[in-house]
Amino acid sequence: MSRAGTVAQPSDLIDVAALERAYVELVPDVSNPDQQVAFGTSGHRGSAFDTAFNETHILAITQAIVEYRAAQGITGPLYIGRDTHALSLPAERSALEVLVANGVRVVADSRGSVTPTPAVSRAILAYNAAGNADQADGIVVTPSHNPPRDGGFKYNPPHGGPADSDATGWIADRANALIAAGLEGVQRTEVLGGSDERVELVDFRADYVEALGSVIDFEAIKAAGLHIGADPLGGAAVDYYAAIAERYGIDLTTTNPEVDPTWAFMTLDWDEKIRMDCSSRDAMASVLARKDEFDILTGNDADADRHGIVTPDGGLMNPNHFLAVAIEYLFTHRPGWRQDAAIGKTLVSSSMIDRVAESLGRRLWEVPVGFKWFVPGLVDGSVGFGGEESAGASFLRADGTVWTTDKDGILLCLLASEIRAVTGKTPTQLYAELTERFGAPVYERVDAPASREQKARLGRLTGDAVTATELAGDPIVAKLVEAPGNGARLGGLKVVTDRAWFAARPSGTEDVYKIYAESFVGVDHLRQVQAEAKAIVDAALAG
Repeated sequence: MSRAGTVAQPSDLIDVAALERAYVELVPDVSNPDQQVAFGTSGHRGSAFDTAFNETHILAITQAIVEYRAAQGITGPLYIGRDTHALSLPAERSALEVLVANGVRVVADSRGSVTPTPAVSRAILAYNAAGNADQADGIVVTPSHNPPRDGGFKYNPPHGGPADSDATGWIADRANALIAAGLEGVQRTEVLGGSDERVELVDFRADYVEALGSVIDFEAIKAAGLHIGADPLGGAAVDYYAAIAERYGIDLTTTNPEVDPTWAFMTLDWDEKIRMDCSSRDAMASVLARKDEFDILTGNDADADRHGIVTPDGGLMNPNHFLAVAIEYLFTHRPGWRQDAAIGKTLVSSSMIDRVAESLGRRLWEVPVGFKWFVPGLVDGSVGFGGEESAGASFLRADGTVWTTDKDGILLCLLASEIRAVTGKTPTQLYAELTERFGAPVYERVDAPASREQKARLGRLTGDAVTATELAGDPIVAKLVEAPGNGARLGGLKVVTDRAWFAARPSGTEDVYKIYAESFVGVDHLRQVQAEAKAIVDAALAG
């Protein structure tokens, strides 16, 4: 019997001391691909137990970032933040040792505490908008929602969002070369934590909370008298919500303020692992148990760049459903935005968004997976909202200027309360109204086995590799290997009909490829789409 959705047992918990020892003692062999520095869509991730995220990695990556920013002429402050994973504090310390030794002007949290990803993004953008002669960038130490045994490390250049593949590719190559050379060329010095005069300090929380009033209508939330709950799931948002409640005078309760690097209070995810995935019903089981206590209840992952929205009448919303509701609401309640501001979505997000965009008369901007693709549009205001099916999104300030260029889970959680306050309806009710207008799509992601070679081939496919002309009984109207919005390669394939679609992408961490599929006909039709999708992809890989 599956234990998914049940509280973690002692046998599920990591040995934090052993993990920290492994971080220092195990040295990677970069001739082994599994031990190399490799940046996915959200930085380098891995576990110290697997020799995939260790002190050697972080020292080398940080030195590579120092050299990269110097080559790019970036001479301003580097803002650094971390989440609550056990490896995040040791990795932050390692990074500081290299940054300080190289004479980088580094800025850390004045409270010596954790910092959500969006707070770092906002700090970078605020500095660069202030007319300074130099430019800031940043590092966030987080593996996002990954299990407690993992660590993560990502670089955000001056645009404030995730670095693009040109930057991360160079940084990874240089870091691996430094590791192969036994860290020769890495500068390092002892750093005395927050008391070290060479590390500047800023109150990330105070600055972020104060600026939130420019992007969320707190007066409407306060006037509606909503009773709001927020569960940080033991992550970096843990002491942000209380500050927000105090600053804006809203009735907002942090339902679980506990921080524990083993995450012993979590319920197990679908695969019986501890994972702080706020879009998973199993991981959010303890939050869902309290849904009737609040008008809106929300959750975040460990670095607060993802959101989970819980309503008393619908439970945990599918991320695609909330994105559609958020878009419909924002583009009818933000008169300060440009009239030509587009709606950004990733290629694996629901086509309900396409239909909402068409009804609003707004341009749809469809891009590959990865929030980095939304950055240019958010910076110049040409994209009002950018969202991913994995429950990550951000949008513009009320005046149409940039808020963050990385995902902001806190923002989207607060938006759910604004929507409830202004419309008098829950986001669940509003999504039901969208389905009455546009149909009720059925969406699912499944995995199929694939070798490393097959995954590489999938990432290089062309539309000509698909010989099928129909999908689940309907004519195929598009075979995409490039994103319609910006022409960037998808790293996979998307096949579209008028009533359904599927997309296939190689996994960056497992020997599988992911099939995302959606049907506006029903579950049986979706199953047919999924079966034919696998046959189409397997044939293309064999061809």
